[in-house]
Amino acid sequence: MVMRPISKTSLIYKYNLCLRRNSTLALSNYKPNPPPTTRTTTQNSLEKKTTTSTSIFQCNSQISKLARNGNLQEAEAIFKAMPQRSIVSWNAMISAYAENGKISKARQVFDEMPVRATTSYNAMITAMVKNRCDMAKAHDLFREIPEKNAVSYAAMITGFVKAGMFDEAECLYGETPVEFRDPVASNVLLSGYLRGGKLKEALRVFEGMVVKEVVSCSSMVDGYCKMGRLVDARRLFEEMSERNVVTWTAMIDGYFKGGFFEDGFALFLRMRREGDVSVNANTLAVMFKACRDFGRYREGSQIHGLVSRMPLEFDLFLGNSLISMYSKLGFTGEAKAVFGVMKNRDTVSWNSLITGLVQQGQVSEAYELFEKMPSKDIVSWTDMIKGFSGKGEITKCVELFRMMPEKDDVTWTAMISAFVSNGCYEEALHWFRNMLRGDVSPNSYTFSSVLSAAASLAALVEGLQIHARVVKMNMGCDLSVQNSLVSMYSKSGNADDAYKIFLGISDPNIVSYNTMISGFSYNGFGKEAVKLFSALESTGTEPNSVTFLALLSACAHVGYIDLGWKYFSSMKEPGPDHYACMVDLLGRSGMLDEAYHLISSMPFEPHSGVWGSLLGASKTCLRVDLAEVAAKKLIELEPDSATPYVVLSQLYSLVGKNRDGDRIRSMKKSKRIKKDPGSSWIIINGEVHNFLAGDESHLNLEEITFTLKMIEKEMELISISHGSWCRGSIHT
Repeated sequence: MVMRPISKTSLIYKYNLCLRRNSTLALSNYKPNPPPTTRTTTQNSLEKKTTTSTSIFQCNSQISKLARNGNLQEAEAIFKAMPQRSIVSWNAMISAYAENGKISKARQVFDEMPVRATTSYNAMITAMVKNRCDMAKAHDLFREIPEKNAVSYAAMITGFVKAGMFDEAECLYGETPVEFRDPVASNVLLSGYLRGGKLKEALRVFEGMVVKEVVSCSSMVDGYCKMGRLVDARRLFEEMSERNVVTWTAMIDGYFKGGFFEDGFALFLRMRREGDVSVNANTLAVMFKACRDFGRYREGSQIHGLVSRMPLEFDLFLGNSLISMYSKLGFTGEAKAVFGVMKNRDTVSWNSLITGLVQQGQVSEAYELFEKMPSKDIVSWTDMIKGFSGKGEITKCVELFRMMPEKDDVTWTAMISAFVSNGCYEEALHWFRNMLRGDVSPNSYTFSSVLSAAASLAALVEGLQIHARVVKMNMGCDLSVQNSLVSMYSKSGNADDAYKIFLGISDPNIVSYNTMISGFSYNGFGKEAVKLFSALESTGTEPNSVTFLALLSACAHVGYIDLGWKYFSSMKEPGPDHYACMVDLLGRSGMLDEAYHLISSMPFEPHSGVWGSLLGASKTCLRVDLAEVAAKKLIELEPDSATPYVVLSQLYSLVGKNRDGDRIRSMKKSKRIKKDPGSSWIIINGEVHNFLAGDESHLNLEEITFTLKMIEKEMELISISHGSWCRGSIHT
């Protein structure tokens, strides 16, 4: 800690101020007048002792106050200047040093004490506990105490608990005299066990307590809640003869964390109704957080109104809680209003409002606020990067990133995610490599994002390298990373390894099942997808819309019409994509009339995917009538798309309606609609090589053409020997 220098004049002033009480002068210059002849010597002696006692008391108070404010040098100066010191003075100086992290000086003062009392030993042990010193040495000092009291045992047990030495704490607790155990020593051990998640041991201590006061019971209520045992917590809560604000808040928060908003809110209303205990800022913060997390704007605004009528200071803590609640619920107007009336704001205040604006898509307004911030932290910068990423402004994201004074793994992850979400997969991989070169360790979200990039590029080599780093960093058991690995291997065409990763997940969630079912479907393993869905049902996990989408796609690949209908019919509210999958399934099976009937029965307007499925199936089955209907709908929905024109003109040519085919092509040409060229890519040495149909701009075109011709000749020789060669199978 940096201590500010103190002048000699300031020191004299502080010391004199400390001593000048009850009309006494500073001891260093004090010359008492001769006592009146009418006063006895005993009276004078008593008055002098009273004056000295008062002066020492004032000095002790000043030492403690200065130490709490970090003014250790001034506290030290007053202590050294005192002509007389009591044991309390020495104890105060020990505590002052401990409060400011000067444990060696605290021990020096302790060793210099002319006389030590039990309180002196307690102060020194407390100092050692607070500064996380060697508990063995603290215990040696504890053994030296001639007359231990309840505080002595509690201080030493606290030290053992904070150091995680529960066996030693338990042993000392057993040695503690019964009269010193309850409630202080018992509460210390009880709280320690609860913080460590040792509910069984905490319950044993609690049940063994003879004196259970409100602190003990409140700790136990909180412990039950954190372990999810809400029934036991409520039973103890109701049995308590006295409750404080901590008890009420712990029980209310327990309900909220267990997902029971109504119960928690009802208990809050009861707390207000009974009126024995006043609501404090912590209780209100718990309420605002719950309203935020459960999406309860009405209740949150009602409690806000309550705060304005309560004799409670609207401080920084409450203000930030309100901004966070309104922002997450999408009521940025109310969040800005709270922000505007706050007298004091910190970085959390600014960040909460910026986050809310970004989440509501108000990025420009968020950026204006960002630029006005007196001091920005990593959260501020990262939120703005996420905001511009959502708007597709990658250039602005990069600009902000490069302006940042410091960057961490969260910021790098935000940038990589920005590239991935905007389809810039090569850049995402490039930035991931830069992150590693900068000695920044990726987190699980980083790996999930970069694996998604590798999956989108079907870049198996890069995916394998990322997987190796995942294993090296011991993140192979992270569920989000495991799900991303399943997706990467599936999209790279390696369903076997994807399934091996899936089988290695100890507790797969619905995302895990969806990813693997989609992987099977994507790679043409429809039977395996259906089998895995049956395994999902046996676990009791509820499938969602994504599950059924993957499942219907799998049924379409293997032609499971009856099973597809069964799954589709079991859905409560199938969406447009599910209808599109069913149309595709029926179309692949030649059941076009049924497909068209299904489209006609849709409770909402079909999107382009539905009509696209019907158009493709109509071309395959040469159903010109349905193809014309589907093409017309597609042109209405996507007037700039070349697909309906190309497919319909090809169908007309196939059925001999060349004049109609020419008419459709002329129509496309007159509207200046161009078909997007087919494309493919390969990755060599980390570099992506793109190829477009008809494009001859690649630098290695001659070498590529020559290689393709050589492959074609080799294939021709091999196929001739089998009598199955068809010329023109490879187009250069």
